Amino acid sequence: MKERILTIFQESASVKLAFVEKYSEQIEEVAKEIVKRLKKGGTIYLFGNGGSAADAQHIAAELVGRFSTDRPPIKALALTTDPSVITALSNDYGYEKVFERQVKAFVNPNDVVIGISTSGSSLNVYNGLKEAKNKGALTVAFLGKDGGLIKDIVDYSFIVPSYETPRIQECHITLGHTLCELIELLLKE
Repeated sequence: MKERILTIFQESASVKLAFVEKYSEQIEEVAKEIVKRLKKGGTIYLFGNGGSAADAQHIAAELVGRFSTDRPPIKALALTTDPSVITALSNDYGYEKVFERQVKAFVNPNDVVIGISTSGSSLNVYNGLKEAKNKGALTVAFLGKDGGLIKDIVDYSFIVPSYETPRIQECHITLGHTLCELIELLLKE
């Protein structure tokens, strides 16, 4: 067991290091663009399915609350948190429209929309991000595997270099935490 534990941590670290080597400049660029939009009154919207839904909620909570420093709350909302909306939209329009309809209702051009999909091919995440792009919002995708359908429709694609869902999710939450910290730092300037 000890050997397997060590292997899991080594794999996680290896994936994260490969990811940051490829995307460090883009992460900084996205953080700066998010802060520009926040300063114009924008909101950060996040969504995903399953563990990615939990990651979206976690990141939104860090922004509304605080990540590492006390500061005014940042406008962020996970579109995965209202069971009445999710079940009504799923029932009336189909689950593939659950985020698209919410984006149509809430998102404006100064907003940021972050979709999270370990496969890169979740149709509801794809549709939500596509609608956000049509509305002129900044679109960001946290993806895995080969980036799937989503990689080509957003402003910024962050593709974790792994086909293993746990390693992808670990990298996604690290990316989310990194953006939270950078946003806090940039808002102080």
